Amino acid sequence: MTRLAMVSNRVIDFSAASQAGGVSVAIYDALARHNGFWFGWNGQVEDTETPEMMVSRDGEHATVTMPLTAADYNDFYLGYSNSVLWPVFHNRLDLAQFEAGYYSRYVAVNKKFAAHLAPLIEPNDAIWIHDYHLFPLALELRKHGIENPIGFFLHIPVGPAQALIAIPEHREIARALSAYDLVGVQTHRDVRNLIDFLQQSVFGRLLPSGRIRACDAELDIGCFPVGIDPNDFSDSRVVRDSESPETSRIIGIDRLDYTKGLPQKFRAFGKFLEVFPEHRRRIVLSQFAPPTRESVEAYADIRAELEALSGAINGRYGELDWVPINYIHRPMPRHELRDVYRSSRVCWVTPLMDGMNLVSKEYVASQDPADPGVLILSKFAGAAEQLHDAVLVNPYDPNDMVQGLRQALEMPVDERVARHEKLASVVCKSDSKAWGKTYISALVKAGRRRIGKEQPSARVTEAMKRLGVEPKKKAGSKKSVAAHVGG
Repeated sequence: MTRLAMVSNRVIDFSAASQAGGVSVAIYDALARHNGFWFGWNGQVEDTETPEMMVSRDGEHATVTMPLTAADYNDFYLGYSNSVLWPVFHNRLDLAQFEAGYYSRYVAVNKKFAAHLAPLIEPNDAIWIHDYHLFPLALELRKHGIENPIGFFLHIPVGPAQALIAIPEHREIARALSAYDLVGVQTHRDVRNLIDFLQQSVFGRLLPSGRIRACDAELDIGCFPVGIDPNDFSDSRVVRDSESPETSRIIGIDRLDYTKGLPQKFRAFGKFLEVFPEHRRRIVLSQFAPPTRESVEAYADIRAELEALSGAINGRYGELDWVPINYIHRPMPRHELRDVYRSSRVCWVTPLMDGMNLVSKEYVASQDPADPGVLILSKFAGAAEQLHDAVLVNPYDPNDMVQGLRQALEMPVDERVARHEKLASVVCKSDSKAWGKTYISALVKAGRRRIGKEQPSARVTEAMKRLGVEPKKKAGSKKSVAAHVGG
């Protein structure tokens, strides 16, 4: 493999990576260690059906982006991706808009991406595609003759198979997944659910080798927990005085989304103040909830609910010099996160269902080992599979949430230190570097297995040679457009 072609729905500029969110930074970190390019949507909406690709270079790396049309944005992005796939994969069938007719545009955008991406692919590239917006992309690339190793990574959770097969196009999604060499997910639960989905939708079969046979193809499905770079969060000079009578901060940083358990968190906090009045005036919940997809009706509803809850709790318990909940509806600049984490006594992470939740890992990495704060983590966050020394709670159970908060606030320092040592060890061991290295290695091996079973085309003979498979003829000439993003 000489290059890594990274593909995601949204692409960030390399110069702005320090301002991006967790998933974008994880993708950026993986690509930064390899020669290659990053392809996808640039976030712009333009009124053109024949978009021009925009190329931006930064050393050995390039971003190659294209805009969406207004119809693409409405039906592909807001529609099928975020009003069908997102709620279903989070097991919220009640919010899915199955009847809206978004699927044809979803496929059309993936066809458009494939048509622009295929000429950029060189014979020995590996292709790593990210997230639910792009399920069909490998299948469309195969139609263009791309036989390189193609991997897929799902950053959101995989709901139960019974939920996924409720999607009218579930068989098409299963067939699209079968075009990949490797599908990576966040947890072992997600692996099981995805295998169940393939078995129930297209009669997928688990082979003795551990691979899945579906739609006349074989693919690998593996668990690859996303990590962070702990060094980005460990160098804070903020010192929290554990003996100070000042109010202790409970921090929450979540996108404004119905999957994040924010109403449950607010209600539990209100109940905590009611049941344990001795903690009033001594704690404050600072909840950052930056906007996301506000034009989708469900997101407007959650915003209104949170504003009503925070107002009611502050009105009931607040004083002139103390406001129990600081509800902030805007992003937190990434360069400020480290110090905010470090100065907070508790980080409260309560999703109803989550792919990983990197906030939990960022908080752990930011703590002073001699006086660490406490992580409260939902049992249904993907990170809970790794961070089992956090205070694990059930966000559906208000009493469990209240008792978890009490445990965290009253935890003695020796227990805090012991828990933090174990959590920090996990965060450092399974960092972003390990994630990228492990996944790419597995992708190359999976691609080798597929190529070894198929008659090679001229397009991939060079890739086969590098993978140790003897080609039968020399590769044809590379397409000239690839020179724009060459290493």
